[in-house]
Amino acid sequence: MAGVTGHPEGGGGRLVPLAELRRHDGDGAPAWVACDGIVYDVSRSPEWRGGLHRRLHWAGQDLSAELADAPHGRETLERCPRIGRLVESA
Repeated sequence: MAGVTGHPEGGGGRLVPLAELRRHDGDGAPAWVACDGIVYDVSRSPEWRGGLHRRLHWAGQDLSAELADAPHGRETLERCPRIGRLVESA
C-alpha cells in the first residue's frame, strides 16, 4: 500500500514512542495498537469501541504476542490506517 497517507512507506508515517502509544487508549483519545513494530489507528473499528476489543484487549498497547492467539491475523489490522513505527523512546 505504498503511497497511502498514514503508511510509513508512503511518507505519512512517523516514529511513535511507547509512551505515546499508551496515551492512545481510546478513553478520550484515539485508539491505537501496535503489532510487529507498526502502530495502527483502530478508532473507527466497531470492534474497538471505547478502546476495548472483545473484552480482551485494550488499545494503547503492543499486541504482537496476543495476535498469535487471535482468530484473525495481522491482515485485519492492515485494513486500519498506519500511524508509524513503534520505538521504545523518542
